[in-house]
Amino acid sequence: MSDALKHECGIALIRLLKPLEYYKEKYGSAFYGVNKMYLMMEKQHNRGQDGAGFASIKLDVKPGERYISRVRSIAQQPIQDIFAQINERINEELTNNPQYQDNVALQKKNIPYIGEVLLGHVRYGTFGKNSVESVHPFLRQNNWMHRNLIVAGNFNMTNVNELFDNLIEIGQHPKEKADTITVMEKIGHFLDDAVSKIYKDLKKEGYNKNECSPLIAERLKVGKILKHAAKNWDGGYAMAGLLGHGDSFVLRDPAGIRPAYYYKDDEIVVVASERPVIQTVFNVPFESVKELDPGHAIITKKSGETKIKKILEPLERKACSFERVYFSRGSDAEIYQERKMLGRLLMPKVLEAINNDTKNSVFSYIPNTAETSFYGMIETVEDHLNKKKTESILNGNGQLSTEKVTEILSERPRIEKIAIKDVKLRTFITEDSSRDDLVAHVYDVTYGVIKPTDNLVIIDDSIVRGTTLKKSIIKMMDRLNPKKIVVVSSAPQIRYIDCYGIDMANLETLIAFRAALELLKDNNQYHIVEEVYHKCIEQVNMKDKNVVNYVKEIYDKFTDEQISDKISELLGGEDINAEVKIIFQPVSNLHKACPKNLGDWYFTGNYPTAGGNRVVNRAFINFYEGNKERAY
Repeated sequence: MSDALKHECGIALIRLLKPLEYYKEKYGSAFYGVNKMYLMMEKQHNRGQDGAGFASIKLDVKPGERYISRVRSIAQQPIQDIFAQINERINEELTNNPQYQDNVALQKKNIPYIGEVLLGHVRYGTFGKNSVESVHPFLRQNNWMHRNLIVAGNFNMTNVNELFDNLIEIGQHPKEKADTITVMEKIGHFLDDAVSKIYKDLKKEGYNKNECSPLIAERLKVGKILKHAAKNWDGGYAMAGLLGHGDSFVLRDPAGIRPAYYYKDDEIVVVASERPVIQTVFNVPFESVKELDPGHAIITKKSGETKIKKILEPLERKACSFERVYFSRGSDAEIYQERKMLGRLLMPKVLEAINNDTKNSVFSYIPNTAETSFYGMIETVEDHLNKKKTESILNGNGQLSTEKVTEILSERPRIEKIAIKDVKLRTFITEDSSRDDLVAHVYDVTYGVIKPTDNLVIIDDSIVRGTTLKKSIIKMMDRLNPKKIVVVSSAPQIRYIDCYGIDMANLETLIAFRAALELLKDNNQYHIVEEVYHKCIEQVNMKDKNVVNYVKEIYDKFTDEQISDKISELLGGEDINAEVKIIFQPVSNLHKACPKNLGDWYFTGNYPTAGGNRVVNRAFINFYEGNKERAY
């Protein structure tokens, strides 16, 4: 993606089902779980590089022994930092206490981080300061083992204010109005309630206080707690949690917006945000890794019993399509084919834009995430050329010379690596006054392969704000002196903000929104902007389920092609010599390529939850009033 866009977070949960001695004997180390967690987090570093955290719980420890460990970091390489801290502590203990070396019981008792239940998290901070206090996992501590709660998630709630008020109504005093804190305290409230109720029941049954503890762990119904806690959540989420005595869970939102995959055998239960992470780290086949159904939770009790339970009634499945276009690693078997298909489906429009002149066209891509779609696009160019070659030879009626046949067969797509990303420069783009000049040099270009008679076709996975395209890529491509620059987006026009975890919070930053506003001005219809504003204002105090996304009216007067042409005009400009053409994927093609991930609200404005419409209207109100605050 040429525009800087922060991702969702990533979660990783491991539950070891055997005693630590088992892993020592089979795999040579009682640190098996810690080592696997490191790999799972590293394999998901694409999902978050602002911070990382790790927590573990030891089962069946004696009173007075530490059983919860947690470490978090916002270092430049946070995953490496937290595991460097873990390794340093482990090595220190082993060096100072040689008797621990081959004694797993002593290791578990005395060395932190070695536990049977482990939770990892990688984070992109979508807003607010990136302090270590904002990094997951979050910990809710209590002297009762059962009431300790550790939470980490890939999520964003649209109704934080409502959830915050609910906590106040039940007598709590939350320390801040943040969705992570709010969610954790909501779960914690019902956890406390359930533990208290079970304890009272056990006392009535004649058990003494000491006898109650293990029985509470057995009787605690995690699914029931989650059902009460998540009742009013509105958002996209994959929420992971650990209870102090050893129960664990991962809950997925009812629309399946945020992803979650799991694998279980007789040794482990593992959950992650991406399928290939589990495949690679545990060397298991594609079909063994299951997707957690929307509205369901995978719950593992302290006993090791694991069940998939329906917590919330599933809504229409609207899994995030951006996962397939960009966020998830392309090594997933399905995602790889889907991204290739996105490239293939764009080719009719590309061929039209270059007048079928493949001979005088160079094809390339924006590194690195558009590469797979590029392969699909090139396969379609090859199919086009093969058809053209066959027709030329057949039309020759056997009268073509050897030289002519050779000439026909030798034509192939002209593929070049034109854009080269200079990763070192990206980290320095901070100060607004010097930002434009720095942005212009984020990419280098390859000289000497483009002729003045050539079209330059370059594919990007998506175009969000258009900033890097306008100030860097198109300018640099123009230096190569092509006749025409065709920028192809494998995703449709991004017209609306996201409120479920992707950092797209302001409408005015989106190039498609700016293009629609310009078209309204051009057609003397800018009064629609004020009309939409008043319609949004009228809904401010309305119940979420009745709120309508009136921002759609900004786009209703224009075709996709008209908006694409205006974007081409905005990104081209007077200082660009080549003709600039921007091509976007139609939404129908996106659904065709990614049939299981139909969440398309950023393209269509069809939000999967009621809170989405409220948030996009708030974003429009902010735009109209010149308010730079986020809409959520």
